[in-house]
Amino acid sequence: MRATVMYEAGDVRVEEVPDSVIKEPTDALVRITASCICGSDLWPYGSMSAADGPVRMGHEFIGVVEDTGAEVTTVKRGDLVVAPFAISDNTCEFCREGLHTSCANARAGFWDGMPEEGGQAEAVRVPLADGTLVKLPVAADSALIPSLLTLSDVFGTGHHAAVAGGVDEGTRVAVIGDGAVGLLAVLSARLLGAEQIILMGRHQARTDLGRDFGATDIVPTRGEEGIEAVRDLTGGHGTHVVLECVGALPAYEQAMGVVRAGGVISRVGVPQYEEAPIGFGSLFGGNVRLAGGPAPTRAYIEELMPAILDGTIEPGRVFDATTGLDGVPAGYQDMAGRKSLKVLVKP
Repeated sequence: MRATVMYEAGDVRVEEVPDSVIKEPTDALVRITASCICGSDLWPYGSMSAADGPVRMGHEFIGVVEDTGAEVTTVKRGDLVVAPFAISDNTCEFCREGLHTSCANARAGFWDGMPEEGGQAEAVRVPLADGTLVKLPVAADSALIPSLLTLSDVFGTGHHAAVAGGVDEGTRVAVIGDGAVGLLAVLSARLLGAEQIILMGRHQARTDLGRDFGATDIVPTRGEEGIEAVRDLTGGHGTHVVLECVGALPAYEQAMGVVRAGGVISRVGVPQYEEAPIGFGSLFGGNVRLAGGPAPTRAYIEELMPAILDGTIEPGRVFDATTGLDGVPAGYQDMAGRKSLKVLVKP
């Protein structure tokens, strides 16, 4: 079978690899019909050392179940399914609390931690299939597939940012980052009733989509100028909630600058740092709370899916390019160069 393999920063290839096969009785084998490139894939694309490769890529996919292990009961051959970016059993103590990214099962984990499997491929072995996979009530060629694919990661991640931040009616929200997660954090904040949603982004095509998703204001500047602009829009106080959807230290520092006293910074961008200000002058003095983390998207799929199925929302609009597997390396280049927002892959 063919799969996407990253060897080191800037070196992504589509190669013939050994077929994925059932290994455990709780596995399912899925033929992938739709996948994509994630903004978080760009971090290793920009920095991964050759010593850490080669690894298969991709943690977002929809596909058809081709085979199942003897213990799998919730999906069967022929079912169309979506997979979250984290593998979980959906039954452990943490999963029952809606924290599937901390699943206690020994076979749980992140797709990015499985170098021999990946979603940017023709097929994939899914561990803990009963807990991980969710059946979709549409055909593989449905026009809803791009939007349903966002349930795998970016929509659920944007939603998690808003939920963890406590967004509700009357909340003033700032969203840092105009990538797919940031735009869907805007949509999520709107769905949760936010009164004001300020999107901080510099790319007009993206911020225009952000307005369609519910942004009330756009701030294209960064640093102190951007902080001042947000405070001007909020009576000088800043926003109740900041959804930080980038993961770089400057984005965190921006969040500190625009959050209101007593507010929340909710981070879902994968942090590219371990040390960051949390002391009196940054968080403590203003009673600012820090929230967020890896989104348990499995916990949100059933909640978010109905509005996609009935056409109320269309999160799949974040996909602005489509390619087959052969075009995946160029897709990485285009996303890294900001030529594409998010690339849909149809193997």
